[in-house]
Amino acid sequence: MDPKEGSGAEKEKEKEKVIKRRNRPMFIRYLERRKTDTIVADDMAKGDINLGTLVRRSQSDKTEYSAKLKEKLMPHNLSTLPSPILDLEEINARKMNHRAKVIKELVQTEKDYLNDLELCIREVVQPLRNLQVVDVDRLFTNMETLCEVSAALLHRLNEAMAEPDPEAVVIGDVFIQAKAALEDVYKIYCYHHDDANSSLKSYEKEEQIKQHFTTCVLALK
Repeated sequence: MDPKEGSGAEKEKEKEKVIKRRNRPMFIRYLERRKTDTIVADDMAKGDINLGTLVRRSQSDKTEYSAKLKEKLMPHNLSTLPSPILDLEEINARKMNHRAKVIKELVQTEKDYLNDLELCIREVVQPLRNLQVVDVDRLFTNMETLCEVSAALLHRLNEAMAEPDPEAVVIGDVFIQAKAALEDVYKIYCYHHDDANSSLKSYEKEEQIKQHFTTCVLALK
């Protein structure tokens, strides 16, 4: 083989190595250069430096760095990891807490609704009935019966909520038991709704009756 050809091949290989080193991330090249500089300084102080030692120590430093990096990324104490059993218990507790909030909100909504019905009956329906200036039954249809059904439903809900064990609280049965009564009363109320609305518009055209309505609304406020 021509010595020139061999020398050219070696130069080409060396050129490829330089390109590969340059293509590596900057922070890796910086770390390797810093470690190599330290090794060279120590060996020079000892009067012992050669290429083989430099390469072996550089590789060793990279391996040690990788090992320490993995160690930092791994959890220090495996016993602190969450237990699957504890996770299930926590999930169940959150579900029960959410369920309790939903039931509480539902009962509170029914309570507020009943209060509004009672207020309307006391401040509007009864005063207008006493005045006998409008057809109260046509305007408010069966609101008083509706109020009675709502009060009975709220009473049953409160009884269900009195169960000391939150998991034993069952309100679905309450609505099943009240289903027939609720359907009957709201069928009548909804059926007469349009007629009641038409009557209200007709009454509001009369100034005297409109004034009575205004008085009732102010009492509600």
